[in-house]
Parts: sequence; structure tokens; C-alpha cells
Amino acid sequence: MQTTLPSLKTSLSLTLQRFFPFAGNLVFPAPPQIPYILYTQGDSVSFFVNESTADFSHLAGDHARHFQEFQLILPKLLPAIACKTSSGCIQKMPLMAIQVTLFPNQGISIGVGFCHVAGDGRTLAHFMKSWASIQQSQGDLTCLNNPLPDFSSRDLIEDPLGLACLFMKRKWSFEDLSNNPIKKLRITCTIKRSQVELLKDLVKKGCVEDNGSEPVSISTFVVTCAYMWVCLTKLQETTVTQQMSSADDSDELSYFLFAVDCRGHLKLPATYFGNCTIARTVAVKRSALIGENGIVVAGKAIGREVMETYKGPLKGAEREIFKSRHPPIMVSASPKFELYKVDFGWGRPRKTEVANIGSLGSLSLFSIAESREEEGSIEFGLALAPHELDIFNSIFHRTY
Repeated sequence: MQTTLPSLKTSLSLTLQRFFPFAGNLVFPAPPQIPYILYTQGDSVSFFVNESTADFSHLAGDHARHFQEFQLILPKLLPAIACKTSSGCIQKMPLMAIQVTLFPNQGISIGVGFCHVAGDGRTLAHFMKSWASIQQSQGDLTCLNNPLPDFSSRDLIEDPLGLACLFMKRKWSFEDLSNNPIKKLRITCTIKRSQVELLKDLVKKGCVEDNGSEPVSISTFVVTCAYMWVCLTKLQETTVTQQMSSADDSDELSYFLFAVDCRGHLKLPATYFGNCTIARTVAVKRSALIGENGIVVAGKAIGREVMETYKGPLKGAEREIFKSRHPPIMVSASPKFELYKVDFGWGRPRKTEVANIGSLGSLSLFSIAESREEEGSIEFGLALAPHELDIFNSIFHRTY
């Protein structure tokens, strides 16, 4: 490790020269001005090093692990600080922090905290792949397989609906982690490639029977998210509903949220640096989701919404997202990020995790990724209360 840490810092520095906005700050000027990213020569990213005696294999497992165990290997972004400028008082906060945790004689973890204002998951994946490539090549930039990030296209994005100002004003009510002690357990569950194909056949058959034709989008993402939507809705029916009134809410809508990468729709390069996703919302009656054909219903709903994005990804983005007594269900990340291919020279990662799973209050959030073990399989990460764990496992393994 005497050479690994200095090498990681050197390769990170070289990577940040390419991805320099991550070293900058998010600036909050006085209203009515809107926040902006400011990079000044000499800006940097906080780089923390920690040593842990925890069980590395335990943390990298699929079984239930306490949410708090992961907080020790994650960096904390520094809070915004007030600064005086010639134009008045502003606040600024860093956009990225990194923590390397050493597990003696076991392994090493790299935790990345970043602000989504700077970039989306695809941008972060591009950053991580570039950093790993530079580290693996020992700083030889001529060996890089990853193209440079694109910064030139930001001004080409048209905003006829005024979404930028609307999103700035929209307030999200997610509870802050520090004020909401987390007592959840993180688990990882997998849908095998053979099961994915069975789900696709099931949804295709249901669509043909209903419409006489096969819809355009019945992808791995669509059918696996449909499966999780049904499972988590059934979990809500057995846990959340018990704590509510006994009034019949079977016809209440269940909401599923997912992000769409708009780069292709807006004719931006795949290497575009920034946040280029839009949230899409699907609503289906809860009774339909927990019914016999719930997976087909969910798959058709998500598939139709995916098809709608081809007509216009920003269409309807200005509407309210959801109104329900039940927490909405949302998916984070994407199998297309291919984070299990990020190799710093030590081989593929034992495990990748989305850090904020379980930290967003009542929102039912799960992550989706490609499986490390088998191409075509899908891996989900989610956080559950202890009393929900056995119930969810039972639902997940018997739903299909």
C-alpha cells in the first residue's frame, strides 16, 4: 500500500485535469440569480484515507448488512460556506469528495461522494473508468481507452419549457440523513439471465394478447424494473398498509419513477459532461400490480413510458410527480454504467454499491446494475427495515 496510495492520488489528479468541474464548487448567489458551477485554477477534491478492521468480505456480500456499516467507508461532502465577493455574499459547496479505505490483508474500497448538479450517473461512470484506466497505465495518458468528456454541448440544449428555473424552485422533501437515523439493512438480490428472458416472454405474451402486436420496448431494464415494482408494492401492502387506516385503497395509484438519459434524444455526444437525465413517472392501480398479471401490467406501463421518451423526453417534465399516501418507488443507476468493468489494476470490483440507498426517508429506492457473476443477469441493491427483510425475500422468490 506504500505505493498504491500515492499512485491513486497521482492518477486522480491527472483524471481531474480532464474532469475539472468535479474539482470546482457549486455557487449559490443571491436570488434571483440561479446557482452555477465555478472552477478556479487550484481548486481540488478532498481525498481522505482511512483504515478499517471491519470484515471486507462481509461488506462485499449480498446478505443483510447494517446501513451504518457503510458510513465508515464513505466520504462526506463538506457543507456550503458563506463567502464575500465584490457582487455580494454567496455560498459555495464542493462537488466531490473521495475516501480510500484500507482493509489490511483483505482489500481496499473507494468511496465517491458527489453532487448530482455537476453530473449524472453516466458522467460519474465515465470519470471512474477514466481514473481506473490512468491508474492501471501508471499515468500513461496515451494508453487511455476512454474519450475525453465533452463540455462544448451544454449551450446547445434548448429549454422552451423553462425547466431549468422550474427545477431550481422545486423543493424535495427527502429527510436529511443526519436528522433521520437509519436502522435499515442493505441487501443485494439478483435476477439471472434465464429469468430475465422468461420475464421478457411473459410481458411480450401479455402485450400480444391485449393489443395483437408486440410493443417496441421490452428490454431487460423494463421487465426487471417491472418485477421489482410489483415486489415492492406487495411489500408495502403487507407493511405500510397495516399502519394506515383500514379503508380500501386497492384502487389507489402506485407510482414508479425512473430516470431517462436524454443524450441521444437531444443529439448530445455520449461523453457529454453534466446532468442530462429527466425523471419519468408511471402510475398503475395498486390492485392491478398485486394481481395475477401484475408483472405484465407493470412491464407494459414502463415500456409505454420508455417509448414516449422517443417522441420527446422533456414532454410532461413540468408536471407534479406524484400524489399518494404510499411512498413512491424509484430506481437508481443503470446496468449500462458497467461499473463492474472498472479495473484499477487489481481486477474487477468485488462489489459496487449506490451509497444513498436507504437514506432518502420514506422513498422506496432501489439500485440496478449489471451482475458481476453472469453477463445478462441483473443485480439490485435495496435497504429494508429489519421486519421487512423476510417478507421481501419471500415475495421476491415467489412472485414469478
